[in-house]
Parts: sequence; structure tokens; C-alpha cells
Amino acid sequence: MTQQPPVTAAVHRLVPTPAGRTHLVEQGTGPLVLLLHGFPESWYSWRRQLPALAAAGYRAVAIDVRGYGRSSRPAGTESYRMTELVEDNAAVVRALGEESAVVVGHDWGANIAANSALLRPDVFRAVGLLSVPYAPRGGPRPNEVFAGMAGGPEEFYVSYFQEPGRAEAEIEPDVRGWLAGFYAALSADTMPGPSDPDPHFVAHGGRLRDRFPSPGRLPAWLDEAELDSYAGEFERTGLSGALARYRNMDRDWADLEPYDGAPVPQPSLFVGGALDASTTWLADAIEAFPKTLPGLVASHVLDGAGHWIQQERPDEVNRLLVEWLAALP
Repeated sequence: MTQQPPVTAAVHRLVPTPAGRTHLVEQGTGPLVLLLHGFPESWYSWRRQLPALAAAGYRAVAIDVRGYGRSSRPAGTESYRMTELVEDNAAVVRALGEESAVVVGHDWGANIAANSALLRPDVFRAVGLLSVPYAPRGGPRPNEVFAGMAGGPEEFYVSYFQEPGRAEAEIEPDVRGWLAGFYAALSADTMPGPSDPDPHFVAHGGRLRDRFPSPGRLPAWLDEAELDSYAGEFERTGLSGALARYRNMDRDWADLEPYDGAPVPQPSLFVGGALDASTTWLADAIEAFPKTLPGLVASHVLDGAGHWIQQERPDEVNRLLVEWLAALP
């Protein structure tokens, strides 16, 4: 058995990208694994994966996606379209002196990772998706779909996020409290019960946080200091850059028309939580993996897990990632 070199401490860096600069945290040496977070998170979402991947012999790099954390926040909502984010990721790989990388994403990061593999197969040789399965571009405009998901006096949360300034007005006066409630609402041990109002919907004239669990109870994966780390970044940057991802979905739909229905052929991995709405609502996308992810190596849905899967179940996710990475050609 080959002995891996000692794991060095994580290093923070800024590298040039089309965004302006991208902040990343790097740990370990070996084949490059690029880690992409979702909403409302940051590189910090991968704090339990960086040392594990480094110990397994990989160069693990977690970035702040443009609009988040210490990365640049370009002006204009259109600056956050999917094609721009893909080019940021390719630029990070080049800035690190590498020609190729494995890309792994969670939540919105999973969508960005899949499209990075789709649009830049010359750079991204394999793709791991956490929580959100790959669904190729197609069908009606996303905004039409989300508008149709609302029922009666309710509005789907994506539509709520898409109106500039509206979600910011709810979140920014109490970033820490809002984040605590949002994380709890989608975590296995604190999410509302089946008879409670669904936190993915907003009552007309209401707020998303009206359906969060009772204040004060954090999910088991998140302590007060960790919540402070997340809240501190968003208190400094505001939420508009992060929310711009939701506000580009129709623009992405138009940009990606040449890839309508396109599969991602690279070796792939999916890991989701059985209690996560992203897994249950998109069950058809998971069933379609033989066509949409023809290079799929493994697909896992973890019993009793919610949405924040690499933080809720770090040991299990780390094991699955390392096993998958080790099997890649």
C-alpha cells in the first residue's frame, strides 16, 4: 500500500478568473479535485472534505463561487449566468497550473459542476453531484415551470428569490437568524414534519422564514461558531450576488439551447439524501441517469439524510468520494 505524504494545512489563495478574482482554499497534493458550494454557503461547506481528500492523496480545492465570500462580485445580474461560472472554474484549474480536474458540486454547485463537465470536457474529466441530480436543459422556460408549482395562495421559493431586492429585504436585516432557520428547515434532524407548512413555499405577502423551524435550535451538523462563519461572510457581502444565480435561470435556458437534452458522458457520481426535497422531487431525473449520465459509476441515496449532505454525513460522503475517485481512470 502506497503511503501518502503528511497532510499540510489548508491554504487560502486568490487567483485571476473572468469574475476578477476567485478565492479558494487548497489542501493536499495529487490529482486536482475542485469543490463547488451551493446557496447559501461558501467554500466553508467543504471544511470536512478538504482534509479527508488531502489525506487520500488528492489536491482538494474549494472555491467561493463568484458573488460569494472573498471572490469578486461583478456588477449586473447577467454576470452570474451559468456560462460565466463555468469559465471561472476552468480558469481556476489553469491558475493552479493544472490541465484537468475532477469537479464536485453540492446544491447549485452540483448544477454548475454538471454544466462545467458538459461545456468544458477538455478540462473536467469526471463530475460528482451532491443533493441535486443532473437534468439536461429542455422543456419550457424555468420561470414558467416554477410559476406553475405554486398552488392557491402560495409561491414557490425560487420565484420568490428571482425578484431583485425582495429576498434581500427579508434576509439582510437578520442574516444570522435567517441562515440558522434556512439550514434547519432543510436538515434531517430539524426540518418541519409532514403535517407542517412546506418551507419551500411562501404565502403571498409573507416571508420564507415564516415557515422555518422555531428559532434557537441548530441542526446537529452546525454549531454556533460555524454559523458565525457563514453569517459573517454574508453580512459583509450582502445576498444579491448569491441570489443572482436564481435570477439567471431563464438566461441559462437560452444560453444552453445548443445542449438541449445533452448527456454528461464523463465518469460521474451522485449522492443525495432520502429526506431532501431535491432528491424526492427530482426522482425522475435520478431514474433517467442511464441516459443522462452514461458514465455513472455509482448513485447513493442516504437514508435519514437531508439537504446539506456533506455536512450532515461527512464520514459517509468522504468515504464515497474517495472510493469513487480511486476508481477513476
